[in-house]
Amino acid sequence: MKIKQVMAKTGLTDRAIRLYIENELVKPECDENYNLHIDLGNGISGTIPREEVDLNTNDEITNQRICKNKVNQYVQFKIKSVENNSHFILSRKAVEKDAIEWIKNELEEGMVVKGIVKNIRKFGAFIEIGGGIVALLHIEDISISRIRSPEERFSVGDRIDVMIKSIDRTTGKVVLTYKQLLGDWDKNIQGFQEKMIVDGIIKDANTNKDGIFIELLPNLVGLAEYKEGLEYGQKVKVLIKKIVKEKKKIKLVIV
Repeated sequence: MKIKQVMAKTGLTDRAIRLYIENELVKPECDENYNLHIDLGNGISGTIPREEVDLNTNDEITNQRICKNKVNQYVQFKIKSVENNSHFILSRKAVEKDAIEWIKNELEEGMVVKGIVKNIRKFGAFIEIGGGIVALLHIEDISISRIRSPEERFSVGDRIDVMIKSIDRTTGKVVLTYKQLLGDWDKNIQGFQEKMIVDGIIKDANTNKDGIFIELLPNLVGLAEYKEGLEYGQKVKVLIKKIVKEKKKIKLVIV
């Protein structure tokens, strides 16, 4: 539905309607018929009919599962029509269709997009990048510094920027990277100098007795001499003993 038409029917401002149509994410409730109901504020309510909730609503069980899974979860939608000047009929399915076309025709590797963390597993995080399209962010693509779980960086519901790493346009599968947005070694080292004492986080304390890897930043790690009694994730103070720029290495001393 066109913005000017909605303005004429509701008296809402152009900006408010654009928020509803383009960016606003709201948390709905599901009724006994598997329709989603949304309080949009400003005296405006909305309904996403069961047939407009998801592209995969083909049977009763699927309808029930999808509807209930959306309760108290952020959803995006388009306005289909306006009833009684204060009630919108909405479509989430239309947003999904747009997102699929976006992946097929416009999304490119290297693009930076906004996403919401939907689920976290040991091997990575699932990020919704729009219209119900969920992409995988592998744990090794979260940061240069090794982590044991994505929960060290993210929580479910976090809104983050991610970069498109790869796209399979046949299957619609999208793989993401986050560490590319954290800056490279040359950029991150600019905030550090030799003889500085800084905060660090222990990594791989028990697996490498040749030294202990210490995270200074998510994309910047240094090496200190091995020391007994330190644990993964422990915060420590370190002295920057030497920065070897040509080898991109940092020698540290735990203080």
